[in-house]
Amino acid sequence: MHGPRDSLGFGGGGGFGRARTLAVPDAGPDAAANSTTTNGTGTFGTRRRAIIVPAAPVAEPPAPLAPSRPDWRQSHHPVARRWLATCLRIEQAAARWLRVHDLGRDIGSRAWLHGAATCATLGAAALALWPSFAPLQAAPLSLPNEAGLAAEFAAQGIRPLRAGAGNGRHFAATARVTHLAAAPERPTITMTATLGEADSLARMLQRSGLAQADALQVSHLVGTALPPDKLTPGTRFQMTLGSHAGPLDPRPLEQLSVRARFDLALDIVREGGALRLHQRAIPVDTTPLRLSGAVGASLYRATRGAGATPQVVQDYLRAIDSALPFEDIAPTDRFDLVVAYKRAADGVGEMGDLLYAAVTRDGKPRAQLLRWGSEGAFFSPAAMKGTGSETQSSALAAPVAGHVTSGFGWRRHPILGYVRMHAGIDYAAAWGSPIYAVSDGTVSFAGWHGGHGEYVRLDHGGGIATGYGHMSRIAVGPGSRVSRGQVIGYVGSTGLSTGPHLHYELYRGGQAVDPGSLSLIARRTATDPAQLAAYRARLRSMVALPASAHLLSR
Repeated sequence: MHGPRDSLGFGGGGGFGRARTLAVPDAGPDAAANSTTTNGTGTFGTRRRAIIVPAAPVAEPPAPLAPSRPDWRQSHHPVARRWLATCLRIEQAAARWLRVHDLGRDIGSRAWLHGAATCATLGAAALALWPSFAPLQAAPLSLPNEAGLAAEFAAQGIRPLRAGAGNGRHFAATARVTHLAAAPERPTITMTATLGEADSLARMLQRSGLAQADALQVSHLVGTALPPDKLTPGTRFQMTLGSHAGPLDPRPLEQLSVRARFDLALDIVREGGALRLHQRAIPVDTTPLRLSGAVGASLYRATRGAGATPQVVQDYLRAIDSALPFEDIAPTDRFDLVVAYKRAADGVGEMGDLLYAAVTRDGKPRAQLLRWGSEGAFFSPAAMKGTGSETQSSALAAPVAGHVTSGFGWRRHPILGYVRMHAGIDYAAAWGSPIYAVSDGTVSFAGWHGGHGEYVRLDHGGGIATGYGHMSRIAVGPGSRVSRGQVIGYVGSTGLSTGPHLHYELYRGGQAVDPGSLSLIARRTATDPAQLAAYRARLRSMVALPASAHLLSR
């Protein structure tokens, strides 16, 4: 809506409710401030002061202004005069009632209340005139009444597709279409079945679709070549099933193949209506496999990268740790190991136990260990010769599961009350806790031993012996051989003791020493010359093996 002071595209300018200020070139600031705007009928509107900035002198006269179009407000037409009078009344009413007041000043005054009411009224009017953003409702689609057009709309519509329905035109079958009474089936089916954990061969074959008679016959035939419990879980059976004899009959077994052992394959074939077993021996090469490479940043990653299985790597690390601390192995050293390996003629390989473990530096072995003996333990050449000493660390940090309460040295005896030498270490532990031998040895004493109560002493050879006192019960006898980690007795409080604990002593050359000063026990082993010669020959054969080309760690 345009007021009387809007130009509506004509010459001049202004805004609704605002008077235009006529700038008089020769008048001063006061004359410009007190000037009024007229339209030929008198003075109207609210006058406002205007700040007139003196124009800077210009060198050239301003260009002549283009002639403006005649203003409709200067017209003397009766309609224009009435419209102008109405706009003036609205403007005067707005000037009286719609006053602009700073609501931050004169709070609570009449002018402030008037301004607050004006703001609330304008806000309510704006909310009342808030447009709606609801979607427009489209006109419903009216389908034609003709049957042909309705079917065409249904065929081309996309709404049924959302529900998974088929769509489009459907054509009736012609003479070229042949009706079938039943769907055709494949004459044979090839499938693979895997024997599961705690499963039987007959049940697995029946779940695969074989008839009960065929499954039982296959299980019997396989049992004649291999005991059923020798089939490991995960064994895969490749089967070929024939066509159905009847609509409800299972498919008959035509052929079955299975690798029953690493060196044995079984084939069951239907011949003349009966199933027959054929055994095929698979040639296997059992030459050990040698893996070698640089240690690098990680000995574990290097051996795994060379192709060793996780179990072989664990055995290798455990064997090397018994002879050489890992801190002494440099990244430039080389690992060397030999494992039992079986290679079948069909290209399948299987890695076995670790046979040889070594670490070399500059071509010289820093540690060499060979699996030897019926127990499968690893021995170094120095231990087999008997001229050196084999050092082995105790498998246990302490001979009992407990904590130290009294160390080695002079102390005041808790019962006798005077200071004397405490020739051992006391471990506090629960009554009846097992006591272990810290190393292999022979029981030199087992029984009551004065203030030690029930006491056991072990001789480990090389002048090294250990003693265990205050036991509640002894589990070994004098003269018996014990191995490292074997239970020799149980914690008690016999003898001069104030509570259940273990008194642990260490003797070197018959003299009591601090048990904490010795972490390795060295002993000499005497070896049969024939055994030593066989050991050396076996060691030379391992070292002479070539490194595997396809598994070599670069």
